[in-house]
Amino acid sequence: MRHLFQEAFRAIRTHRRVYVILNLSFYGLVIFGAVWVVFFPEVQQFLLKRVRLSLNQGGLKAVADVYRNGQVFAAMGLTFVTNLFAGALASVTIPSLLVPLSGLLVGFFRALIWGLLLSPADPHLRWATIPHGVTLLLEGQGYVLAMLAAYAHGKAWVRPQSVGEQTHRGGYVHGLKSSLSIYLLVVLMLAIAAIYEALEVIYLAPLLVQR
Repeated sequence: MRHLFQEAFRAIRTHRRVYVILNLSFYGLVIFGAVWVVFFPEVQQFLLKRVRLSLNQGGLKAVADVYRNGQVFAAMGLTFVTNLFAGALASVTIPSLLVPLSGLLVGFFRALIWGLLLSPADPHLRWATIPHGVTLLLEGQGYVLAMLAAYAHGKAWVRPQSVGEQTHRGGYVHGLKSSLSIYLLVVLMLAIAAIYEALEVIYLAPLLVQR
């Protein structure tokens, strides 16, 4: 296991400049979206209505139900599975395996939507957004790492010579190995985020929303 973590951190060091840029861009878009809502609050209200509809009737209803019932361990598990498979794999990684770097656009779009949704501009959400900021940082880091994995794969695929390969096929395989090594950290960050989010939403947020 130690060797796997060493490989993951080595991959990050190899692309450290891109990793920094992805972090600044991702969280910068969150801040931009949050500030935008101050001037156009109707955008947040529209998005919140759509989210509530999804939580009550749509694809997120199963997750929402375990939160409403206070099933903290089920909430942790469902949150982790949803974020890993729907948020990282299906949205960022798989598209990038088909079209190089395409998943990065999805990641940046998610960051903007987060900012619009979670902006403290809404007085009813203002206090709750404080502890949820930790969830945003942890879960967001999981997605940033998934985006970095997509970049590592895409670069090796498009420019195989940059990783010592002679063919695009060789670059694809090499990039896939780098991507998989980074995914160890993706899984770890999303697991930590799911644990914190379940505790925060079930136990802490209700107290703050009432303020």
